[in-house]
Amino acid sequence: MNPKTAGYLIFYGGFLICFGLLGYLSNPEKAKTALMSGGTFGGLSILWGVLGARGVRWSFPAAVTTTLLLAGVFTWRSVVTWQAVLGGESEKRFVGLLISAMLVASVMMLLGLRKGRRLAAEE
Repeated sequence: MNPKTAGYLIFYGGFLICFGLLGYLSNPEKAKTALMSGGTFGGLSILWGVLGARGVRWSFPAAVTTTLLLAGVFTWRSVVTWQAVLGGESEKRFVGLLISAMLVASVMMLLGLRKGRRLAAEE
């Protein structure tokens, strides 16, 4: 993994942690899982970035797998949340925005991983 891609993974991990914390702070009674999942998967992404920067080969497939799983979960959760908003539950709008932002970040990270893999293959 090239250092630029590793840096993006570390940034993405920090983003997930911050947005998990925002989700929790928006509704501490019901959103404990946002904090746990943001922290866990953000931490894993940071770990994959650090290991990738150190040349650990299996960190790249681990990063792709983790990010693909997250993109799938964020797709599912954003659809469910936006359906609830459209059904009249306007209090879920903020959560929908957070989850949608996490989905966009995950897709961008997947594109960055793909580009990083292509660049590494050319070297």
